[in-house]
Amino acid sequence: MTRNVAGPEIEQLIQLLARLPGLGPRSARRAALHLIKKKDQLLTPLAAAMTRARDTITVCASCGNVDTASPCTICCDPRRDDALICVVEEVGDLWALERAGVIKGRYHVVGGTLSPLDGVGPQELNIASLLERVKPGEVKEVLLALNATVEGQSTAHYLMDALEQSGVTITQLAHGVPIGGELDYLDEGTLAAAIKAKKTL
Repeated sequence: MTRNVAGPEIEQLIQLLARLPGLGPRSARRAALHLIKKKDQLLTPLAAAMTRARDTITVCASCGNVDTASPCTICCDPRRDDALICVVEEVGDLWALERAGVIKGRYHVVGGTLSPLDGVGPQELNIASLLERVKPGEVKEVLLALNATVEGQSTAHYLMDALEQSGVTITQLAHGVPIGGELDYLDEGTLAAAIKAKKTL
């Protein structure tokens, strides 16, 4: 049986940190200790930043990005090409493509992948609003930048069928994205190569 070696507030901090992706119990303890040691330089500003984030962050009603305003900064940018919508699974994938600086158009976050075994169908994803965005006729190309997983590719096929009657050109990421790879874990060079080598479906 593991004994608690600190007060309940510190133990709660460790438990909450351990819920973050990539942090197990040991890493969470190390992170908590570092935050406590650097209380004034790190812990206090981090707590304030998290409070501000909680109070101001919202989901963009247009594309599904997270920002402090809706529509988000990307949707409001007049320099973006309205003729291109890049479809991604999650916000982390959008951020990865933005870091690479290769998408000049708009984005659409579907919020996951189709997974009938987990009860995730088209109604649970942000697909209906994508089809609505394509209808007015400004959009000429939809780039499916979904992860190269089985679920990602089955979602891409569903979207291809759903968009078939829209008259838009449907493209998909090509070279550079390994099978089973996830966009958020790829470097900018690999993402840039994948965008340049996109293909029409």
